[in-house]
Amino acid sequence: MLHCLAGPDEPALPLHVVAPGGLEALSRQLPRNAAAFLSASGFAAKAQEVMLLPGEDGLAGAVLGLGDAAPDPWSFGALPDKLPAGSVWRFTEPGEWAAQAVLGWCLGAYRFTRFKPAKREAARLAPPPGTERAADTAAVAWRGRDLVNTPANLLGPAELAAAVQEVAAAHGARFSTIEGEELAAGFPALAAVGRASPQAPRVAVLEWGEAGHPLVALCGKGVCFDTGGLDLKPSSAMLRMKKDMGGAAVALGVAEAVMLARLPVRLLLLVGAVENAVSGDAFRPMDVLRTRAGLTVEVGNTDAEGRLVLADLLAFASEREPALLLDFATLTGAARVALGPDLPALFTPDDTLAEALLAAGRAAADPLWRLPLHQGYAGWLDCAVADLSNVSTKPMAGAIIGALFLQRFVSKATRWAHLDLYAWNDGSRPGRPEGGETQGMRAVVTLIETLPGLIQGLGR
Repeated sequence: MLHCLAGPDEPALPLHVVAPGGLEALSRQLPRNAAAFLSASGFAAKAQEVMLLPGEDGLAGAVLGLGDAAPDPWSFGALPDKLPAGSVWRFTEPGEWAAQAVLGWCLGAYRFTRFKPAKREAARLAPPPGTERAADTAAVAWRGRDLVNTPANLLGPAELAAAVQEVAAAHGARFSTIEGEELAAGFPALAAVGRASPQAPRVAVLEWGEAGHPLVALCGKGVCFDTGGLDLKPSSAMLRMKKDMGGAAVALGVAEAVMLARLPVRLLLLVGAVENAVSGDAFRPMDVLRTRAGLTVEVGNTDAEGRLVLADLLAFASEREPALLLDFATLTGAARVALGPDLPALFTPDDTLAEALLAAGRAAADPLWRLPLHQGYAGWLDCAVADLSNVSTKPMAGAIIGALFLQRFVSKATRWAHLDLYAWNDGSRPGRPEGGETQGMRAVVTLIETLPGLIQGLGR
């Protein structure tokens, strides 16, 4: 159990949740003194407004305002900090929003405390019955955030693969790694990206599920630190590059959430765990690399390494003929310029899949935004000496170019979507503390829950 949750037998204070239209009815339910205090305080039930209620022996309870909008996890995300440190609470009348409340409470209580304790103890919640799935989702998000927040000196390719192994062991999944000569032969582009680092590159593989269920393949970019390679990043651009494995953290989170929920699918998770370092053995600009798919790639820029890692993973996953193939990556700054930090860019050639993902994001309060796979730009990857370049010479449409590159390594018969995400909160907001974030994870899990119907709707 997460430390922000309390057991059902612990004494807990009452927490009332109310929209502006319900204030009058709430006042009639409260003791006379508490109702008078609430009225005199000017409490208007605005979104995330919290008022503590006094009692004869001190604190008697609290009231949370919902505002006029439908509640979502962020409606409850500030409560662990706004309520007194270490206090324990229960909802007086849990509504349809109970699962959202547990998820938001837990996401708001998260702190990365590996090296420094939290400044205060979070208030705790006694979760209402039937909200166990929300608590599980929050626990998975905590693990993903921890991975993204861990510095690269403590989370290299070996440690990232070990994190996948830990999750696999916890859920009875099969785990293996591909390293050394096997990696160089089967994943040559990925191996080239990681060969300069003293921390050897590898692919972590998790497989789970029973025969007869549709196969969902998940590919995560796990660049544990990105110097940019010989096309070296400026120092200011390296300050957050420990998060360049954020795609792998999200992919692993999706896999763990699916296994916890025992969804009727099979899983194939591939994490390309590498460090893009600088040494005498680093791959160079204008090198030509072979890929698992048989295509040759000229390296126009060594800082466009994530797509080289994913190219081999996508080719491997396509060989398994999955019902659905998804990749996750902190791939381009261009996606952030276009959409800002909160909206992962969604690319897919499949309109029905795109709409299903967007709807899942709305339902999970985990939004995505579709950008076009504009085939008119595909020629920008043309190259005189190889099948394609890993970058365009034009300084435009960088996120689209990255997605078009990846598409070249996916079988045309495969339903595929690419999520270009930020994996970070630049500042703290309710439910979203500053630091690593598992963007897109809940949206994709929500989609996978509907996968049998989705496949039928697509005629397969």
